[in-house]
Amino acid sequence: MCELAGAAALLTARWRRLAGIMLGLYALCVWPANIKHGVDHILLPHVPDSWWYHGPRLALQPVLIWWALFCSGATDWPWQSSRDV
Repeated sequence: MCELAGAAALLTARWRRLAGIMLGLYALCVWPANIKHGVDHILLPHVPDSWWYHGPRLALQPVLIWWALFCSGATDWPWQSSRDV
């Protein structure tokens, strides 16, 4: 539900920045659960229990956090304009 509400808020100019920050924080907060899921081999229906699944998922979590912040305009790193430097 949080992800859907955040995605809807990204579509509005008024809530876009806050939504990106909150989605980034949400992804950061669920990262430890994703680590535990991979390390403890917790079995869930229709979710593979393999490091071919967990490895890329954990490695790309920071990219997902950055993407939420970048798409919302909360950050422009690494493509800062020359006038901002």
